[in-house]
Amino acid sequence: MSGIFESKSLGTPIGFIIKNNDAKPKDYSHLKDSYRPSHADFTYEKKYGLRDHRGGGRSSARETACRVVAGTLAKQLLNLQGVTISAYVSQVGTVKLNKCHKDLDLSKIHSNLARCPDIEVAKQMVAEIEKIQEKGDTIGGEITSISVGVPAGWGEPVFDKLHAGLGKAMLSINAVKGFKFGFGGVDIASSKGSEVNDIFIDNKGATKSNFSGGIQGGISNGNDIYFSVAFKPVSTLMMSQKTVNKDGVRVEIEGKGRHDPCVLPRAVPIVEAMTALVLADHYLRSKTNKI
Repeated sequence: MSGIFESKSLGTPIGFIIKNNDAKPKDYSHLKDSYRPSHADFTYEKKYGLRDHRGGGRSSARETACRVVAGTLAKQLLNLQGVTISAYVSQVGTVKLNKCHKDLDLSKIHSNLARCPDIEVAKQMVAEIEKIQEKGDTIGGEITSISVGVPAGWGEPVFDKLHAGLGKAMLSINAVKGFKFGFGGVDIASSKGSEVNDIFIDNKGATKSNFSGGIQGGISNGNDIYFSVAFKPVSTLMMSQKTVNKDGVRVEIEGKGRHDPCVLPRAVPIVEAMTALVLADHYLRSKTNKI
């Protein structure tokens, strides 16, 4: 709508509209007066006094489409600084990808339905999702994000630490319940400093290991930034669940229409987008600090 002319930004606000031509609000009519267990139906109504039960509210993953657009613009800015961002599904239920990102071919992320760079593990993930879907149930998992090329010096030392900003951004995504930064699968709570300290190997910030995840003291140190985001199972089940309606009467509900048994594959570009938005903000702030 605005802000872009002949493929270049004008410096004015960039506005856009994403039209949904395949909306099916009738699929949600049975939820008009009932609250889905573990869903935001109840809390939204208590906060605002009413809610849109038709599936397009802010608790819907449809809300994240605009984030992906904005994140794509942020990625273009970051690419000019030599920064690349990738995310992939690293766990679905009990199926885990127990490999370091450096041992993976990240170009294969989008070569399969699971959006996992290890093809064999991806097949297991797809099989797990299909098995859960047949039962009318849902399943959660984790997405890993990798940012390469971030120079040392991005981030703020106290309230706006770089990893704190990333954590807040990830936890703002629908269905996210956890954020794990750095340490690559090592249990930091039971580790010794001698086991996880990152030994410097030059004066540019390169380290022998990267348990810190590329950030120390809230500021990037020049190494790869990586973290994992935990997603809960989707609340809407295609099976009967006991709940209550707005009058407090106990009822049973069952999901209808289109509901994913697992959000992980769809959430990969959302995690990438939110990572890009946070890094772009801190890149711009780093420029301001040097003036």
